[in-house]
Amino acid sequence: MFTSVTTRAASAYKRVAVETGVQGADPHQLVGMLYDALLQSMNQARGAIERGEVEVKGAALGKAVRILEEGLKAGLNLREGGELAHNLKGLYDFSVTRLTHANLRNDSAAVAQVVELIEPLAQSWQQIRAAAIATPTPATGRGG
Repeated sequence: MFTSVTTRAASAYKRVAVETGVQGADPHQLVGMLYDALLQSMNQARGAIERGEVEVKGAALGKAVRILEEGLKAGLNLREGGELAHNLKGLYDFSVTRLTHANLRNDSAAVAQVVELIEPLAQSWQQIRAAAIATPTPATGRGG
């Protein structure tokens, strides 16, 4: 489903100013880091909207959109990823639209809606990683 995730996600992750762990991370960890940074940015934006901090809101939502566009969506392989990749692309496109709306209208409910859509994906991604580590691989007999 993902192509060149290491290169694309690492590049996007660095550009959005998230600093730690990128150099030694595998592609799965990079996507998890992108989800974490995305959720953090959206929660920061929600708080900024509620406090009336326009500059903080704009920066946080801009970062969230960049993570979606340049990290998560750019890493999708629509040719080989099948229906799942296309569904994720649609979700990411919808999320960008809602976050843009939130920025223009100071709509914290729109941000909350995207958080509610992304949180289960982030949690599932972490569970997939945990299951992969716990499952022995035939070549090594250890989790991968």
